[in-house]
Amino acid sequence: MPIRAFIALGSNLDDPAAQVSHAFGELDSLPGTRLIFQSSLYRSAPWGYSDQPDFINAVAEIETLLAPRILLEMLLDIEHRRGRVREFLNAPRVLDLDLLLYDGLIHHEHGLTLPHPRMHERAFVLMPLTEIAPDCIIPGHGLALECLALCTDQALERLPAIQAKPIHSAPQLQAAG
Repeated sequence: MPIRAFIALGSNLDDPAAQVSHAFGELDSLPGTRLIFQSSLYRSAPWGYSDQPDFINAVAEIETLLAPRILLEMLLDIEHRRGRVREFLNAPRVLDLDLLLYDGLIHHEHGLTLPHPRMHERAFVLMPLTEIAPDCIIPGHGLALECLALCTDQALERLPAIQAKPIHSAPQLQAAG
């Protein structure tokens, strides 16, 4: 049975809007996965390390048959193929893909925490998330819209290029077997 998951996308190098837009297609191409919704693109100031260009951020909703760890490994592989280099914490990046939510799962293991541990504090995640899933609940934190209301000191600019839109309205993914 397919699982509903949300992925944060971000970039601030090498034409960030194009990087994020292209990554939506890569998510839709993952095995056993289909892109359901993609948010608009948002511009935000860098987080943590400020001496770098602004980020372009978005969120994707997917349905997937992949287990959380396998999905995360595939996201990291996309980042690597696109030229992501992890120089230091909060460094500039060509592409950043974070697994935010996986069907309401609360999970902690080395390298994988669900929900994403800081998503409830970041407007650049919450704004695009609530655009495509306004009733989304972040396990342990409540309604995403309520978390967003607490992020009053974080400015975002919604870019006009694309609007949130459903990608597939076709039949559901079917598990093999």
